[in-house]
This record gives sequence, structure tokens and C-alpha cells, in this order.
Amino acid sequence: MRIAMIGTGYVGLVSGACFADFGHQVTCVDKDADKIAALHRGEIPIFEPGLDALVAANVKARRLDFTTDLSVPVAEADAVFIAVGTPSRRGDGHADLTFVYAAAREIAKALSGFTVVVTKSTVPVGTGDEVERLIREANPQADVVVASNPEFLREGAAIRDFKFPDRVVVGTDDERGRKVLGDVYRPLSLNQAPLMFTKRRTAELIKYAANAFLATKITFINEMADLSERVGADVQEVARGIGLDNRIGTKFLHAGPGFGGSCFPKDTRALIKIAQDHDVQLRIVEAVLGVNDNRKRAMARKVVTAVGGSLRGRTVAVLGLTFKPDTDDMREAPSIPLVTGLLDMGAKVRAHDPVGMEQARRELPDIDYFDDPYLCAKGADALVIVTEWVQYRALDLERLKCEMAQPVVIDLRNVYRPEDMAAHGFAYESVGRPPQPRS
Repeated sequence: MRIAMIGTGYVGLVSGACFADFGHQVTCVDKDADKIAALHRGEIPIFEPGLDALVAANVKARRLDFTTDLSVPVAEADAVFIAVGTPSRRGDGHADLTFVYAAAREIAKALSGFTVVVTKSTVPVGTGDEVERLIREANPQADVVVASNPEFLREGAAIRDFKFPDRVVVGTDDERGRKVLGDVYRPLSLNQAPLMFTKRRTAELIKYAANAFLATKITFINEMADLSERVGADVQEVARGIGLDNRIGTKFLHAGPGFGGSCFPKDTRALIKIAQDHDVQLRIVEAVLGVNDNRKRAMARKVVTAVGGSLRGRTVAVLGLTFKPDTDDMREAPSIPLVTGLLDMGAKVRAHDPVGMEQARRELPDIDYFDDPYLCAKGADALVIVTEWVQYRALDLERLKCEMAQPVVIDLRNVYRPEDMAAHGFAYESVGRPPQPRS
């Protein structure tokens, strides 16, 4: 199959490389000439484990190519995937579809022969209808089917998620469209991945509903963490106790500083806006978004409490800046409101992240960055673990204590056991667990 992938961002580049690895002929298209030139040099614009090797292997095999001109790839394609950005629109939280609609108009002019145009970007319900209208308006003779095929990739595990998915959702009731997309995803049949065909609008809603539900699970366990701290319970045991019920499941029940990233905040806001546009109130989702925003802001106050009530003139070391491990993505990361709050309270902030510091400097220019976690902790009055990178899971606690001015650790990801930290003489605060006295 010949595939044109419009957009070389996170979704487009990962999807294009994986489709090429399946054996399809893939051309990724992007208007950013610098990005395309970098890809031709083998430079990957995002951090995703294994992606550089996957791209290089498929470029070498001549199954994957990059260009700024969509005309030839679209004309030759069996399927054209739209994988451009849909950021939150300023003012109302709705998904900004400017790039999607611009891509649709350009695709329409280049179509030749029967083609399936697929929205892979996360888009509001009904976007496929408008994409189809725009294509037919620009090219009334086009022999085209417009389908929805939302992605469910986790940053840091995207390649495995693509090749071993829980499900593949395809929104079209056109038999020719189903046949083409069935052929595109046929290599996954060996992995027994369920291929779910639905109507287009249903597929569009599935994506938002899935992300909103996962965001709800995170927010629920975070509220249980607050209650656990007050009543002397351990939220990790609570999570395990409820997660062993297979109706609930163990995933996304890890208490922390709140969710961030490119999907959950944006998609929950967009889902609320979609519902409002159709005179439906999503009270649970609205509460999830509000609780999460408040939680991220509250983390700075947790640090203040741990150091005795004031940060004025204190130095705080922050370990982990990206919204999750194995990515350099800083979009809506909990570290941003945390660090901003610490600075507002008069603290001097030092930070380390294994891969995200270049991105972080754009969001947080007024702090000091260090290439080593122990150098970051040197002279600090408190250390905050914000992202659960594997590099932070086995720190030399004796060395850490010697480097710090005061042995105070606030662990927002519950990486360490309270009794171990107490045994090493740390004043240790975590999330949803009773504090341990220092030895």
C-alpha cells in the first residue's frame, strides 16, 4: 500500500515510521522545510525511545521518505492520513482545526483515483463531515472516502503501542474504505489486534471518551491520596486494593501531581466544549479538569509545608521536568506550575531532567539547569521529585544527603519507601502516604 502522512509531529512521524516498518510505502509531508531537511539528515525532532533507529532502518530500505510537497505523494496514495496539530483554541478550549482544514483543501487538489482520506489527528465529533465537504467543494470529481482513525499512543511507548495495540478504531461505513484500511492494518492481524469498524462520528468520540476516562481515573486516585493523608491510610495500597478488581484495573491509579501532556488537558477541554455546543453538560469531566488544575498549583504549597512554612531565600532542587518519563514533552507538565509557584514564593530553583531541559528552558527560563542530579541537589534546602524517570529510582541516598544543605525530600511520584528515607535521616513527604519520623 502507498501511504501519504500529512504532518511529521509526534503522531505523524511515529505512525509513518511504523506503517513503513509494516512494509508499506510511506511519504511523510510537512510544510516546515527545516524539519524535513533535518529528517533527511537522520535528525529526529522529538524524543521517543527507538524512533531514530526505526526511521533510519526504513529510510535505508526506501520504504520511508520525507517531503514538503504533498502533490505527488497524495496523487499516488491509496490512503492519505491527516496527522497535523489540533491545539486548544485560545479563549474557548475548542480544538483548533485550522491545520486540519488547510490540509484537506490541499489534499483535494492533488487527489487522483480512488483514495481514502483519514483523520488521525484528534478532532471533535463532526470534523470528518467538514473535511469531506471541503474536499468535495475543492474537487467535485474526487473519488474519495473520508474516514476517522484516532490514535491511542502513549508517549514513551508509542512504537510498541502502534505495533501491539489494544484496538484499532476505524470510522467509516463505506465498504471500499473499510477494505483499504483493513489492508493497511493487516500486518497487525498476527498480533491479534482487534480492528473495530464504527461510524465516523462514533470513532471521533471514542478518542475523546477514552482520554477523558483515563484522566478521570488519575484525578480520582489523586483525590483519594488527599483523603489518605488526612486519615492515615496509604494510597498505594488503596490503589492496589481497588485495582485488583478487574472491573477497575490497575492502570492509571498512580497518585501524583496531576496529569499533563499534549492529550489529556487539551482533549478534556475540547470534549467539554463539544458537549456544550450540543447542549449537554459533562459534570464529571468538568470536575476532573478543575480538580487537576488546582492540584498542580497546590504542589508548591506541599513543598512550603515540608520546609517549615517559608521558601524565601531557600534553594529547591527539582528532579524531572517533562510531564512523564521517556519523552521531552513539556506541554502542560506539572513541573511548570510547581516551579512558577516556588519562584513566586521566593525560592531559588535548580533543575535536572534526563532529556527535557532544552524544551524546559523555553517554559522556565528563570531557573538554573544542571546535567547531573547530584550537582542539582548540591546546597539545596529541599529536593522535589516531579517526574519518575528511572534515573531517579535508585539515587545514592547517602551521597544525596551529603550534597544537600537540608535533608528534605518531597516525592510527588512515590518513588521511594518512607521507611527507607527515614532510615537515611531524610524528612520525607510523599503523596497519599502517612509521613515517617526520621531515625
